[in-house]
Amino acid sequence: MSDVIKANGFTNQTLGWKAWLDVVDASAATPEQNKVLEASHPQAKTSDYYLLLVHEPHILDQRSFTYNAIMYAPGGLNRADRELGALAVSRVNGCVYCASVHAQRFEQLAKRNEIVHDVFVDLATAAKNERDAAVINVATALTRDVKGFDAQNLQGLKDQGFSEIEMLDLIHSVSVFGWANRLMQNLGEPVFPAE
Repeated sequence: MSDVIKANGFTNQTLGWKAWLDVVDASAATPEQNKVLEASHPQAKTSDYYLLLVHEPHILDQRSFTYNAIMYAPGGLNRADRELGALAVSRVNGCVYCASVHAQRFEQLAKRNEIVHDVFVDLATAAKNERDAAVINVATALTRDVKGFDAQNLQGLKDQGFSEIEMLDLIHSVSVFGWANRLMQNLGEPVFPAE
């Protein structure tokens, strides 16, 4: 990670997440729960988020499959743009934990972070170029008004040369993180590192 960025309660620091409900004790998990945890994420057995969701292993399994298919599918939209879209969604929804994760991933993939501070401060003026603006505009439009989202919202992406599959990938990543933001905000809270 580059320099620590903090603005409006958001940060690019690594945060923890604490569930408000009881989580599954990883050492007492059923074989089915263990299988799903192992397939979900490398740190799933130590993460309150996964240990909470694994109360319903079949649902966590489907969630993990969907997430991985959207974020790690080969081809289509590059990962940095997917992460920028997810960062914008997390900012709109006020999900501090998710914003920190996507800020870090964007910085790693794009090899730049000047936009991260500006996303945290004022999403409307954060874009550093027309491509970033197109991604942010679609992410914010879809997050703020899904019923009003239409083909016109995609024009900025088209103008920047995005293919149909790239536009679809962005819509998918924005949608899955809109859902993830709301889930995390309703089931727990971010934990900031001790200073």
